[in-house]
Amino acid sequence: MPEHAPTLQLIGVTVLAVAAVVWAGVLLRLLRRAGLAAGAAGARRRTVPLPAVPRQSPVGPPRESVELTPAEQDAFAGLVRHLANG
Repeated sequence: MPEHAPTLQLIGVTVLAVAAVVWAGVLLRLLRRAGLAAGAAGARRRTVPLPAVPRQSPVGPPRESVELTPAEQDAFAGLVRHLANG
């Protein structure tokens, strides 16, 4: 035991080390259970999504586009040149 380290500090380091080992073990177990542990080729074994992650649905309005008139195109090009020059 190092003489310059207080007892509580040594206990804290030990508790953190044990917690890190337990966390790593639980993480590996969860990855194996979900089928995400790396195989020989390093690829996923299963192609089904994880049960805890909900399926994403597209949200928001559909994309819109508007045709610009030649005058608007020129004004936009001028604005871009102005902003590019600083």
